[in-house]
Amino acid sequence: MRIRRRSFGDFVKAFFALVALAVLLVGVPGALATQIGWPLPDGVPSLDWLQQEITVHTFLNILTVIVWLAWAQFTACVLVEMKAALSGVGVPGRVPGAGPSQLLARQLVAALLLVGATAASFTPGLSQLGNSYDANQKPTVAAAQATPGLFAQQQEQASGAAAALAEQASHAAAHADAGGSTAQQGDTKFYRIQPPEGRHHDSLWEIAQRHLGDGRRYKEIFELNKDRVQPDGSKLSEASLIRPGWIMEMPGDARGGDLVEMPDEAPNVSPDVQQQISDYAQTGDHAQGAGGAQGGSGHAQGGGATQVSVPDQQRPSHDGTGHQQATAVGAESDSSFGLPEALLTAPLLAAGLLGALGRRRRQALWQSAFGSVGGRRGMEPPTPTGDAQDVQDALLVGADPEGVRLLDRSLRGLAASLAEESRALPVVYAAWLSNGDLHLQLAQPAGKPPAPWQQGQDQTFWMLARTDAERYEDVDTAAPYPGLVSLGTMDDSRLLLNLEAVPGIVSLSGREADRAAVFASVAAELATNGWSDRMTITLVGFGEDLTPLAPNRIRHLEDVEALVETMEAETRQRRGALGAAGHDSVLTGRTGPAQHTRWAPHLVLLAAQPSAEDAVKLAELAADAGRLGIGYLVGTETGDLPGAAWEMEITGQGKLLAPLLGLELDAQLLPAAQQRAVVELFVEADPERESDGPATTPPFLVDISEQGRPAVYARLVGPYEIIGLDDPDGERSALLHEALALLLLHREGVHPRVLSSALWPRGVTDDVRGALLDRLHDWLGADPDGTPRLTTDGSGRLTLAKSVVSDLDVLRSLYHEATQGRGVDSRAVRGRLLTDALVLVRGPLLADRPEGRYRWLTHEIVDAQLPLLVADTGLALCAFHMEKNRAEKAIEALQAALRTAPADERLWHELLRATHATGDPDRLTALATDLIGRSGARGLPPRTEALLDELLPAWRDAIAAVG
Repeated sequence: MRIRRRSFGDFVKAFFALVALAVLLVGVPGALATQIGWPLPDGVPSLDWLQQEITVHTFLNILTVIVWLAWAQFTACVLVEMKAALSGVGVPGRVPGAGPSQLLARQLVAALLLVGATAASFTPGLSQLGNSYDANQKPTVAAAQATPGLFAQQQEQASGAAAALAEQASHAAAHADAGGSTAQQGDTKFYRIQPPEGRHHDSLWEIAQRHLGDGRRYKEIFELNKDRVQPDGSKLSEASLIRPGWIMEMPGDARGGDLVEMPDEAPNVSPDVQQQISDYAQTGDHAQGAGGAQGGSGHAQGGGATQVSVPDQQRPSHDGTGHQQATAVGAESDSSFGLPEALLTAPLLAAGLLGALGRRRRQALWQSAFGSVGGRRGMEPPTPTGDAQDVQDALLVGADPEGVRLLDRSLRGLAASLAEESRALPVVYAAWLSNGDLHLQLAQPAGKPPAPWQQGQDQTFWMLARTDAERYEDVDTAAPYPGLVSLGTMDDSRLLLNLEAVPGIVSLSGREADRAAVFASVAAELATNGWSDRMTITLVGFGEDLTPLAPNRIRHLEDVEALVETMEAETRQRRGALGAAGHDSVLTGRTGPAQHTRWAPHLVLLAAQPSAEDAVKLAELAADAGRLGIGYLVGTETGDLPGAAWEMEITGQGKLLAPLLGLELDAQLLPAAQQRAVVELFVEADPERESDGPATTPPFLVDISEQGRPAVYARLVGPYEIIGLDDPDGERSALLHEALALLLLHREGVHPRVLSSALWPRGVTDDVRGALLDRLHDWLGADPDGTPRLTTDGSGRLTLAKSVVSDLDVLRSLYHEATQGRGVDSRAVRGRLLTDALVLVRGPLLADRPEGRYRWLTHEIVDAQLPLLVADTGLALCAFHMEKNRAEKAIEALQAALRTAPADERLWHELLRATHATGDPDRLTALATDLIGRSGARGLPPRTEALLDELLPAWRDAIAAVG
């Protein structure tokens, strides 16, 4: 351990603190007494005194009384802080109404005592420099609380416990013969961990902070107790994992607390506990012999120390085709076909990014269609190229939206079930996704889980089988654990760490580029995940370009100084809000009657290593962050960070290591190149982005003349029909139709991995995919000149020949030709093309698609493009007829478009205008009545009401009379 020595700066701070205390405690009353005197009257004032004129002297006397009271309050704060510091017991008491005054007093007393010879032992509460002050905080007690850490230690078998106790007895006997009992050393102290109270979770860091004056000395406690047999037969093998009833040997300078004492000097505990402490004291040399501070990892030499393992797994099931079900990535070939492997192996991250990208593109499409931003940019989003195209394909292949949906429903369903039983949400440190099953790792046992959840491998695991999760429905409750984020995989199980529940800082060491890839992955998943409602993600030292992923969630700060200032205010605000609401943690604010409060998490990602001073400030802020819903992930070059509850390291081989937690994960990363490509996709889809000009040309135009008759014609708008091909025989017919539909909707080309993942979301082997592509190639055949209708371009993507078209291609081409081609100069051509376009519309896209298939359509925006295209066509044809005052024809065109786009407000507005042009007020009133009925409880949009006020001023009275 590196012990911090007092520096010259400490003495300077102490000198100024002494001067400040002297001025405030002695100088202020001295100045008041000599310069102003006693402000109160010498005797009891009469009633006439109340009627006297208020002079400047009277005002000064009142002000002097206020200053005397403030001085008295500050003096009381100094006395309370000095008493607590010198006694070394607990956190200082609270002086009523003296928040800022007591904070100042605490800082001055701390600065003064830090240069004392025994300051570390005198100030168990002063190291927090005021940040532990909380209106709801209970006095610190000596009994520590169980902090199982990331993984609860498994209960050992009875035989194992007996063997360990026998080993302890033999070592104790040998040690007694040598006369080396640790208990004989006069400076040895012991600490017995008590059962937890409330939701506060203690840790070795907090024990060291209370009783050694410095939380960073937790490693000393760990080394003194590592691998020593505890009263329950188990052993301490991880610094973050302690249990009630365990005994901790403390360094000789430990102070404070009723249970930090020699075993034979413990009058406040039972004889049984005294005997446990005495027995434990005899195992000191055994701990050194089993590994000790110099002997390396307890995992390597512990000789029976419990190893942390992933949740128990079951064998994967098989589907009806005989192929093993697996993730889309796992069942595919080891070759990634040039796609970024990092995104192929991150299904939850890919699903979040893909969903957020789709929403962004839809928003841009709608804003463009309704003219709210600049000019029209067309129905098609920009087609990505290069790295952005590869990343988009990797997202399509790697995404597991079904897994995200099940995770979200399972967590919300759990919260709803616990609320119905009037039970609080348990603190969850992590979640494992293993073969579709969800395992929650609890901070401590929380009783029997609500059905259909089951007890896991021990009392700190709650498990939900995938089959049970699929029966969950959407519930209206707050997301209980929005801070869960994927870190990587181990033994085919995916780990999600709950950042907001960590009792302190999570530190990450390693090379800068490797740390940056982890930070980018964590930030991107938190910004776009599907199992949270809202949150704040503060990025410091990196990620300024990540803001486009979620502008409402992500914010970027320039430096650690700004972060500390922001988080001090945030921490105070959250403590006050929790106290005002009567909650002891954010979890109680997310369930039950108070769930409307939401208590969104605030997650801080600091990539750059903070200075020593800033690191201490962050450690103080993070000490109480777990219950406040604030999480800290901090990068470090050395791996030694104050306040780090869990320490992790990322290696150059992509391994995420946490030795004290027993973790060795294949890390989830987002390298710099993929990060830039992902950001490019979002920037291109930004609805606020200014385009260089109108981009209304469809990606594929059809020759709509008689000479352009296609060889293969597929009708997708409405029921699915194919003209020009024989219907394939066998069970592969549905797959071939689905594959052709996907290719028709992506004339730019489809990556083979994208095609196979769309058809087989659970994954498929190379031979099955190859066989399907061969059948598809044979089925489509070749053009008369011998050119295959299915080819592979230079990037390896599958493309269709121009002789294979769909009615959607024709619809786009007709509208483009009518509004930007020949129809611009010829009214007759424009009317004919627009009429032909509306005739093609027979219903929604792929109206008769079978249940359970075409799930890839959820990633597309064609479901938004088609109604807008039909509405634009109907509006253009309406305008064409209204030029000649043919209101009935215009109404007919608008009604045809409304059958496919019934929610388009623009169509209803033009229908109202066209109906008004007929000169029939009764018909207009009937239309307004129908429109009001369709609007339901939401009522008419403001623009629609304004239009009715213009066209039919008395429409409210008329509709009331009709109704």
